[in-house]
Amino acid sequence: MNSGAIHKEDKILIGDVRLEDIPQIIALDAEITKISKPELWYSYYAPAGRTQPRWFLAAHEGNRVVGYILGEVRAWEFGSPPCGWIFAIGVLPGSRIGGIGTRLLDAMIERFRPTGVKTIRTMLHIDEHVLMSFFRSRGMAAGPFVELEASIDL
Repeated sequence: MNSGAIHKEDKILIGDVRLEDIPQIIALDAEITKISKPELWYSYYAPAGRTQPRWFLAAHEGNRVVGYILGEVRAWEFGSPPCGWIFAIGVLPGSRIGGIGTRLLDAMIERFRPTGVKTIRTMLHIDEHVLMSFFRSRGMAAGPFVELEASIDL
């Protein structure tokens, strides 16, 4: 029997980021990462000279941004066929159990689908346990590439 209750996810709308969303995304990202990066988020909103398809989506609950995701189709780096890359995803910490991250990722995959890519990728810090758990719960696992790094002071 349906009690007529509205599930939280029914009140969440996923769509393209609007300019007026950026300050909330900056604040949300700073809450998650403890670093404020306004220049970065504005550059993602209005990238100049983009040749790859890119999407920047937000989850809204009313006028409040409760999540975001940024993805792009990238092609041929290090012999990789074109694939969808998730560069950033974030959900308001108090809203994480409500399926918002899943809905954001699903919306991004729907943007990727018409481009013909068959694979999605992301890169995480090994200590990002919450994100690692989220992506693994969505079927993602280690891929065929290994990230290497070195100090530029070699």
